Amino acid sequence: MKSLEQQLEIIKRGTVEIIRLDELKRKLVVSIKKKSPLIIKAGFDPSAPDIHLGHTVLLRKMKHFQDLGHKVFFLIGDFTGRIGDPSGQSKTREPLSKEEVIKNARTYERQIFKILDRNKIDVVFNSTWCDKLSISDMFDLASKYTVARMLERDDFLKRYKNDIPISISEFLYPLIQGYDSCVMKADIELGGTDQKFNLLVGRNLQRDFNQEPQVVITMPLLVGTDGVNKMSKSLNNYVGIDEKPGEVFGKLMSISDELMMTYYELLTDEDLDKINKDLKNGKLHPKKAKENLAKIIVEQYHGKKAAVDACESFEMVFAKKDTPKEIPIFKFKKVKIDILTVMKEASLAPSSSEAKRLLSQGAVTVDGKSLKDPKSEVTLDKKGKIVKVGKRRFAKIVRE
Repeated sequence: MKSLEQQLEIIKRGTVEIIRLDELKRKLVVSIKKKSPLIIKAGFDPSAPDIHLGHTVLLRKMKHFQDLGHKVFFLIGDFTGRIGDPSGQSKTREPLSKEEVIKNARTYERQIFKILDRNKIDVVFNSTWCDKLSISDMFDLASKYTVARMLERDDFLKRYKNDIPISISEFLYPLIQGYDSCVMKADIELGGTDQKFNLLVGRNLQRDFNQEPQVVITMPLLVGTDGVNKMSKSLNNYVGIDEKPGEVFGKLMSISDELMMTYYELLTDEDLDKINKDLKNGKLHPKKAKENLAKIIVEQYHGKKAAVDACESFEMVFAKKDTPKEIPIFKFKKVKIDILTVMKEASLAPSSSEAKRLLSQGAVTVDGKSLKDPKSEVTLDKKGKIVKVGKRRFAKIVRE
């Protein structure tokens, strides 16, 4: 097991706040002395199972604790997921069905092992103990907090002042999340900055259960590729870990130089001091630094060969204005086919509305010819035609 100083250096990297640092040091000292791992908890609401780089900030911190020899628990909130986390919400979320929660949870399990060591983690579901809570237990739990304390939470207070409904179940959410920490006897709980209130509830409830309160470590909310907003699929400023290597590489090459250093800190284990020094003295060009970042991240989720190929393809398309070597091929039986169908079938657009938007912006070409009319048809042949959408998406369409 590493020394206290070594562990603190790794743990503190990229964190926003540690509540409290002196308690963390004390827990680590005891852990080292007794050679007993700390219990690390991180909870995930299974309502949005498609993991993007924003989610990996927390997952990577969990990996740090794994590598330090501590006992890491990936808690899937299948019970609380039926309520929906109110953090950052301006209105009550629609509740998920049990079937939806289970389906999403399975998707999570498939994706997280691209980051976390499967052999060094316990995946647990809070329904295991929460389904056993009686009405009496819930009354007892609810008595631990007052409405006034709940309204200290910024998003609740804003909704209350603006006469926007807050359901009682939303008040229960942080209490149940805190109860999870009591059941698990968590030493440390990790979460995004938007989770701070919930995490602190866990500290307070543990005191009520005569437990030593957990240390709270908050991680920043990763800014998306637009450089402005939190990374989000709904804002289309995200990089999904399951996206094609070329798409991941291209998106990362589009970010600003300033954002690049944040990504280096939160998404890699590279030596930040060395990178900054090399950039400052001119030994490393910003474009090369960004290229290295993109290769590192693609390699993490798709392997080294995919990273090299993605880099070569990007250089070919953007520097040499050429077509990538490998383009997915899609076959159609019809001689003529409308461009909207082509874009959806070839996964060049997720929906007809998005396809129409891209066409109206002049982002679609077929063999170099721009198409803007959504009613346009493409005449197919055995040789095939190259469809390009935006700067990075290509498909070859041929007649069967």
